[in-house]
Amino acid sequence: MRQVYNKFNNKKVSALLTQLSWSHCLELVSLKDINQIVYYAKVVIKRRINYRQLHNIIKSKEYERLDEETKLKLISNNKMVVSDFIKNPILIKNSYRYSKISEKVLKQLILEDVDNFLTELGDGFCYIKNEYKIKFGDNYNYIDLLLYNIKYKCYVVVELKVTELKKEHIGQIMTYMNYIDMNIRTIEENETIGIIICKEDNKYIIKYCSDERIISRKYKVY
Repeated sequence: MRQVYNKFNNKKVSALLTQLSWSHCLELVSLKDINQIVYYAKVVIKRRINYRQLHNIIKSKEYERLDEETKLKLISNNKMVVSDFIKNPILIKNSYRYSKISEKVLKQLILEDVDNFLTELGDGFCYIKNEYKIKFGDNYNYIDLLLYNIKYKCYVVVELKVTELKKEHIGQIMTYMNYIDMNIRTIEENETIGIIICKEDNKYIIKYCSDERIISRKYKVY
């Protein structure tokens, strides 16, 4: 009880404490960083999760997998954008213990545990369809995953790659995003964003990408 009191006797968390159970507090008391505690306490309240679920989230290092810029925004209470809470790496459960992960297998694993995948992306993400068909002239193309974020009011194109991020991946997803914006997005909605989930990131390609709406994240199967 003394440990809990000492840990939570802080202006940032004292108000949160009244909304947590004793079991939640015991899970949080082992954390050293007060910003971690605030983040996970807010997760409990927002998602209405029990202490076992909180334990699993802490074990997955959800806070630690956030971008450093996002952590600074959280500390400063700055305005967040749709990409801020996308984890890196994104954890994908390998339920069948596949030894070789192809794009087809990766998509299958995501769809079988889609709720967890959407949580890995952050708040407000909803699933629309996989292999979403779009037409360019006489040719059809297929978006790996089409999502929607109800919080930020925008479509989200997700492309899966089991290789290192390449510059041609940027061109592909940008084309798909433009298609959604020109043919599906309404005037009340924000511009489509694109997420490339790849085996290995390449910071130089993203650095020189002309479209800030495109985000790349690594995946990790477990």
